[in-house]
Amino acid sequence: MRILIVEDDPVLADGLTRSLRQAEFAVDCVHDGEAADHILTAQNYDLVILDLGLPKLGGFDVLKRMRRRGAAAPVLILTARDALSDRVKGLDLGADDYLTKPFDLPELEARVRALIRRGQTGGSAFLTHGPLILDTSGRRATLNGLPLELSAREIGVLEVLMLRSGRVVSKEQLAAQLYGWDEEVGANAIEVYVHRLRKKVESAGVAIRTIRGLGYLLEKNA
Repeated sequence: MRILIVEDDPVLADGLTRSLRQAEFAVDCVHDGEAADHILTAQNYDLVILDLGLPKLGGFDVLKRMRRRGAAAPVLILTARDALSDRVKGLDLGADDYLTKPFDLPELEARVRALIRRGQTGGSAFLTHGPLILDTSGRRATLNGLPLELSAREIGVLEVLMLRSGRVVSKEQLAAQLYGWDEEVGANAIEVYVHRLRKKVESAGVAIRTIRGLGYLLEKNA
């Protein structure tokens, strides 16, 4: 899943980016409000982590413009401000959660997972497709009740395909969900992940079709 971090402190921004990438999220990062507003106009994210005290354009204004455009991505406000009025204002403008600095990374990651689940599945941690069940919180999958050995990237591909079951997902869409914009993506990486995943699930009747020139399709259950 793809996350945008909007944080002007370069040390904190780098730490958050590294931590969330290690947790297998695709992460982009900008350091001022104008850059955030620009990219949020052009791209969709599964979560925005937004600081309030930003240069050029404040966090409240970024949030306000985002919601006026109809963007529904969950927003986690991250700020040193601890005033009740600031928390209330952020939530009234459309933020989904609020975390005051300093904070512990495990708590941040837990809130990130919860907000993304809420945005994607209404809060449930489990995606089900016939005999295949994916625990998006624990990053584990089972097939016919037995553990399915998958790499972190294969889990990411599976999650995207399950969320879009019955719809074609292009290589570009998969790459966008798995990698940040400054991460290098091998030309055949997505094909390799899909090929490995297909071999592991096809014996149970779970079909991942390649639609030539378009992408991949996780067929709906009959």
